[in-house]
Amino acid sequence: MPDKVPSTATAVERALTILETVAQRREGLTNSELSRRLAIPKSSASYILRVLDRRGYLRRDAATGRYRLGLRLLSLGKDAQSSVDLAEVARPFMRALVEKIHMAVHLAVLDQGEAVYVEKVEAAGFFKVNTWVGRRMYLHSTSVGKALLAWMPTSAAEAILRQQGLKKRTPKTITSVPRLVAELERVRELGHSVDDEENSLGARCVGAPIFDSSGAVVAALGASGTLSQTDDANLARIVEALRDAARKISRQLVKSGAATAVS
Repeated sequence: MPDKVPSTATAVERALTILETVAQRREGLTNSELSRRLAIPKSSASYILRVLDRRGYLRRDAATGRYRLGLRLLSLGKDAQSSVDLAEVARPFMRALVEKIHMAVHLAVLDQGEAVYVEKVEAAGFFKVNTWVGRRMYLHSTSVGKALLAWMPTSAAEAILRQQGLKKRTPKTITSVPRLVAELERVRELGHSVDDEENSLGARCVGAPIFDSSGAVVAALGASGTLSQTDDANLARIVEALRDAARKISRQLVKSGAATAVS
C-alpha cells in the first residue's frame, strides 16, 4: 500500500529538514538519497519535493534527478537581510530618541498587509509596551501602520485595507475605509501619524515614515506611551523628535545603501 501524504505538521518538519540537508550538498540529492538519509518514506519525500520544486525553493536537474536549492530562497534571504540592515542603521537613532522622549520606540516594515516590528528600544520606567521584534500589528489601528500606508497610492492602500479588514480594537478604532483614507491624507499633510487609543486603551502612539533614495517608504518609526506622557504639553515635542529621528535614519539609509523596499 502506498504511503499516505504526511500530516501538515509532519510535512512542514520534513520540508525544512529536506531544505537544510540539500543545502549541505553542493551537488544536490535525489529523492531516493533524501529518503534513505532522512528515513522518510519515498512517496512522502517525493510529494514534498514536488511542492518545493513547484514553489521555487528547490530545483530539480532533469538529467540527474538531483535537487538543489532554488532561487526563491535567495529572494527570501535578501528580504530578511534588508530588514536586518535597516534595524542596524536605525538602532543608534532609536536609542538616542528614547533617551530624549523616554518612551518605547519601534521600527516597523510592511509585510503581507501587516506592520511587523523589526526593532524595538524600550524606555526605562514602570510602563512597558507589550510588543516584541517580530510581532505583527494591524495597519489601520497603529501609528506605524498609518505611516506605512499614507504614502502609498490610495488605490493600493484601499486594496490592503479591504483585504485585511478593519477590526475594531477599541471604541476609538477607525473601522470605515473612507474615514481611514481621509485620515491617511491628513497624515501625509502633517508628516506624522497618531494612534489615539485606537489599538489599545490608555496608550497613545505617534509614527513617522522612513524613506529610501527613490522616495518610497520602506519603514515607519513609532513611539508609544501613556496618555499622560503624550498629553498636549508633550505631544508636539515628541512628534518633532520622532520626525527628526526618522529623517536621520532616512538619510543614513540612503548613504549606506541599506534601504530596500519591503513588500
